[in-house]
Amino acid sequence: MLASSAKKASAKNSANGADPVLADGYEPSEDEEFMNEHQLAFFRQALKKWKQEIIDESKETLAHLQDGPIQEADLNDRASSETDWGLELRTRDRQRKLTSKIDAALRRIDEGEYGYCQVTGEQISLDRLKARPIATMTVEAQEAHERNEKISRDQ
Repeated sequence: MLASSAKKASAKNSANGADPVLADGYEPSEDEEFMNEHQLAFFRQALKKWKQEIIDESKETLAHLQDGPIQEADLNDRASSETDWGLELRTRDRQRKLTSKIDAALRRIDEGEYGYCQVTGEQISLDRLKARPIATMTVEAQEAHERNEKISRDQ
């Protein structure tokens, strides 16, 4: 119950629109209160930066596509270029899906649910969140989920 009210208080402070100013090189630490204002601001900033990088890469891809069709004379070169474009477009599609996960993580920050496992309600480790800021489950819950998926798929 205490964690829930602490989450809501942090979310309320974040929802006011004024994230605290982070010191250069700030890294969330296990020594501080979990998902305090600084940690939330750190992850919000990281998520927004990641999303902007994806958007910028997408704009570059779009600019390349608008340059015109593939004009390779040699059939092998043309096939190679088309394969490269296909890979590029699939990558952009995966990144498009990733932006929706980033948006969901930003919503969880605003709602005070960020950093907590959606299955168990336990805290997701800071190391996991630093490595994958869109994580919604603890490592243990994720492993159990993947085992259940594999069992379902194998049946």
